[in-house]
Amino acid sequence: MFFTVSGGPYGLEPLLGYVGGKTALFLVLVTPALWCVPAMLMVLELNSMMPKTGGYYQWVKRALGLRWGFFEGWWSWLYTFVDLAIYPVLFVQYLSFFFPQIEAYRVPIYLLLIWGCAVLNLLGIVPVGRTSVVLGIGVLVPFGVLFAFSFFHSVSPSFVTLQTPSHAFGFAAFGMGLYTVMWNFLGWDNSSPYADEVHQPVRSYITAIVVAFVLILGVYVFSVLVGATAGMNLDVLQAEGFPSLGVHLGGWWLGALLSFGGMVSALGLFLSILLSISRVPKAMADDRLLPPLLSKQHPRFGTPYVSIIVCALVVSVMVLWGFEDLLIIDVTLYACGLMLEFIALIVLRLRQPDVPRPFKIPLNVPGLILLMMLPLLCFVVAMSAMLSTDNVHINAILFAIATVLTAPAVWKLIRWNKREGLS
Repeated sequence: MFFTVSGGPYGLEPLLGYVGGKTALFLVLVTPALWCVPAMLMVLELNSMMPKTGGYYQWVKRALGLRWGFFEGWWSWLYTFVDLAIYPVLFVQYLSFFFPQIEAYRVPIYLLLIWGCAVLNLLGIVPVGRTSVVLGIGVLVPFGVLFAFSFFHSVSPSFVTLQTPSHAFGFAAFGMGLYTVMWNFLGWDNSSPYADEVHQPVRSYITAIVVAFVLILGVYVFSVLVGATAGMNLDVLQAEGFPSLGVHLGGWWLGALLSFGGMVSALGLFLSILLSISRVPKAMADDRLLPPLLSKQHPRFGTPYVSIIVCALVVSVMVLWGFEDLLIIDVTLYACGLMLEFIALIVLRLRQPDVPRPFKIPLNVPGLILLMMLPLLCFVVAMSAMLSTDNVHINAILFAIATVLTAPAVWKLIRWNKREGLS
């Protein structure tokens, strides 16, 4: 769960450069209440009601029909390809701390990471889960050392000493900062597609979500405090990441430790998210929305091996895109899928109120509608900020919107291609 959502503060570094310390701390503390908590509650209720392979695809299909289920699965598949493309890039960025010339060999390293994670996913959920626990420790330990070092070496994080950004701070910068925080907190539903492979899924998911949320929020808050009070140029931190903060505070050894943690984080995120998304095409193929080959399972390990291979192939092509544009496209596609999941939650409350829900949000339908408005508000503010000014990210927004519109186009193609009777 930790790696499905976060993988540590790596990727959060640009936030301080965009908005400065005080606004960064505000966003890290307030955004989860609007963006994360509603999604967490929604996932817990629907997952307890339907712990099935395909997760969010199954929820939307049951509530709104096969067409909207396809939209949900399609958007989630596309946004996860975008998301996965980020992590090999981050891996090489942190590896370059040790080998500055490694950038020239980045493509072979990208492919080695992608296909190494694919092979481990072919072995099943248990090897991935155990590996993720080890990698999680590898992410948290470097930041534990960083926090301890900062407190015991005359760095006193406080709200008063938080640095301001070096540039003029406007609505567009706030929007980019908000996008960054939203991206670092998204993915609570990504653990649902393999719920039927989890022992005692209701209790396991509640425990995992609560523990992961506390860990993620705590590590983010301390990272922002240390980064914004260390007396370091925030533009350098934005460009070079947390290893540069480690060098600034403790020297090469601390920078090296944080670089190692960054590599582990990228590896763990890729591994866990590939586990999640590879189950969605299988569920869609079972419903004849994708080629039947994608539903094939490995005879020994019981994993959707064709789906895993296809996902790895697509990501292998996408790893050369830019980080910030990928982030905007990622959040936009994710938000569309998230809204469908909330609508499914509300519809199922109305149509199937008596179906057992071991976990049930203590709100009536009007309360659930208000709950859905909170993440929608976050997304609308972030999108409005990006559209309010001419900037280099406008093409990413337009591309994201165009990508969203591919869902109805592909659906029409499916209907045309001998899919009579789908509704």
